Amino acid sequence: MGLCVLALLPATWMFVTSADRLRTPADVPRTEVALVFGAGLWAGEPSPYLAHRLDAAAELYRTGRIKVVLVTGDNSRKDYDEPSAMRAYLIRHGVPDRRIVSDYAGFDTWDSCVRARKVFGVHRAVLISQEFHIRRAVALCRAAGVAPYGIGVTDVRDTTWYYGATREVFAAGKAALDALFQPDPHFLGPHEQGVTRALASDG
Repeated sequence: MGLCVLALLPATWMFVTSADRLRTPADVPRTEVALVFGAGLWAGEPSPYLAHRLDAAAELYRTGRIKVVLVTGDNSRKDYDEPSAMRAYLIRHGVPDRRIVSDYAGFDTWDSCVRARKVFGVHRAVLISQEFHIRRAVALCRAAGVAPYGIGVTDVRDTTWYYGATREVFAAGKAALDALFQPDPHFLGPHEQGVTRALASDG
């Protein structure tokens, strides 16, 4: 019984930490920056799950609830570039290029949150991901020093969805350790002015 309680503690921490931070696109407070997490590419284009996240970001931009989209994902090799594919998708859906900032070293959720804060200077953001992942994203970004609101995109309950939901049970343990020990991301790098310049692009 004790082992079961210990196993459930990380998931409980995620739910408690994120409980008051979840919103819908219609009621999320106006926030300067939205952070969209990568979710894979299919033949160089955003996967359906990633496309749904980007659609939500484009909607927030069109309705004036955000000003800048920070896309964070994996570009660990030349033939795989999530942030550039995300940027191209957003541009096709009405978000100006000058309003998009790319983080090419968002290798996992913790890295993306830490880099948003330490590299791009983001202190407050709307996080966009699937429903099964958004609580972990909110909890980790709070631990990294970003005040978040989370929007969980709804998707069809297919095999991929159930895989992702199951994976979150195990990912909760790593998330709790990341929040506790605050490791550096795989690649930190120098501070960048991309978000500051994008916010100033109104002139």
